Amino acid sequence: MKYYIIAGEASGDLHASNLMKALYQQDDNADIRFWGGDLMQAVGGTLVKHYKERQFMGFAEVIMNLRKVLGHIKFCKQDIENFQPDVIIFIDNSGFNLRIAKWAKAKNFKTHYYISPQVWASRAGRVEKIKQDVDAMYVILPFEKEFYAKYNYNVHFVGHPLIDAIADRSQVNPIAFRKQYKLSKKPIIALLPGSRKQEITKMLGVMLSLVNDFSDYQFVIAGAPSQDFEFYKPFIKQDNVAFISNKTYDLLSVSTAALVTSGTATLETALFKVPQVVCYKANPLSYQIAKRIITLKYISLVNLIMDREVVTELIQGDLNTKRLKTELTKILDDDNRVAFFIDYYDLEKKLGGKGASEKTAKLIYDSCK
Repeated sequence: MKYYIIAGEASGDLHASNLMKALYQQDDNADIRFWGGDLMQAVGGTLVKHYKERQFMGFAEVIMNLRKVLGHIKFCKQDIENFQPDVIIFIDNSGFNLRIAKWAKAKNFKTHYYISPQVWASRAGRVEKIKQDVDAMYVILPFEKEFYAKYNYNVHFVGHPLIDAIADRSQVNPIAFRKQYKLSKKPIIALLPGSRKQEITKMLGVMLSLVNDFSDYQFVIAGAPSQDFEFYKPFIKQDNVAFISNKTYDLLSVSTAALVTSGTATLETALFKVPQVVCYKANPLSYQIAKRIITLKYISLVNLIMDREVVTELIQGDLNTKRLKTELTKILDDDNRVAFFIDYYDLEKKLGGKGASEKTAKLIYDSCK
């Protein structure tokens, strides 16, 4: 069968790459064309556009780059028509994907969505349109199936693909890892400032402002695969800071604590059982718009899944050196760390175990063959 997959940023690239592997196992004749990244490209198929070409964070940034966005949408539609896939698979990235899904459904293409748009966070009314435009939805968060049921939309809960991604990775030798990247013997504090330039710019400076106050620790920046070291370089002004690109999981596996930009990385950090402080700061206009339409009590996936505050969230004005120092001090205290580990194990149980990619691939293949 012919599959057309559309993924957005780094996390979408990861989950889509694992789904592609599972599709190739299910379907010996799979022909896959996709929008994504390096991980998907390494699996096979044909890359149409890399996600680096269309990374815009927040409402204001999308508006400022509207011509580019519309150009990508027009090109995508034409490319789908030329390819004539048996099924289109959308991975997260709702701003772009829901527009394509509406058009594709009207053109009688089969539309499947893996990793739901976060309609439970804002504008829940969009569910009715999703029901019309998406033939099958595969959700990865335990509360999403119940959420969609309120709108009489039967979706498939397949578990979270991060469970597989982390369980299947090669184990890291901590001593060899430190030697390879010339790290000190000090305990490591990982800095995960995000993957897009806008969020890195807003988060990394505040994170690095703590370096001199925690001289007994080695700070290590987790570089995103979408950004070169030259972009990070101007932020690094202290000696006790290292940079490691595209090795976030290896870094988390040897870290004592982490400062993490809100997003998938908060859940990844939790699954590695690393105590964390969640950070978020947006363009002021984007933040004011989001504040008026987002109805959630929390912004981190950890707290949303547990439905209580497990990790501290420092948002917008609260993300400053003083508050961040206070919260980092707390999570480095041994008495507080025990509670993190207990909560993290409960979190993992809620995520449904291994096999998300295989379950989703089988459901897609069986429904389209």
